Amino acid sequence: MKTTNRNRGLWIALGMFVLLIVALDQLVKYLTVAHIPSGGAVAVLPGVLHLTYVRNTGAAFSILSGNRWLFVVIAVVFFVALGVMIKKRIVSKPAELWCLAAIAGGALGNVIDRVATGSVVDMFEVEFMEFAVFNVADIFVTCGVIGLIVFVLIFDRPKKAEEHEADK
Repeated sequence: MKTTNRNRGLWIALGMFVLLIVALDQLVKYLTVAHIPSGGAVAVLPGVLHLTYVRNTGAAFSILSGNRWLFVVIAVVFFVALGVMIKKRIVSKPAELWCLAAIAGGALGNVIDRVATGSVVDMFEVEFMEFAVFNVADIFVTCGVIGLIVFVLIFDRPKKAEEHEADK
């Protein structure tokens, strides 16, 4: 497989994006732990958003709490599957790769916490509705998944007319 300068540049940009996500996630978690007492809250936008320092041993909404290594194994399986999909060119379009990089960066940010402490630091809490407290990594995982779904379902669908022309 020959790598062009353009491809190399894309891979470097994707790697930097993943590292930026992890760095931002870890920085915000560090600042949360350093400046907000456990269970404490700081208003950011009153009535909309506040920072609340909580530790979560589960997934979103504390689902499967206490299953630290299950989440680590799931992340490892994700990274292995991602590597295989990239190697076999199952995913190769830039939009797909950017979405997967966002997911990978978020997953790595949370895996670091799980391995190091057994829980994930969450801090963003919306005040106007009942919702889980979440972190920077969760935002990137969610946006990456949504972006990938939108890309696959809307933008990556073969046009019916093109399919019919190819069949003739």
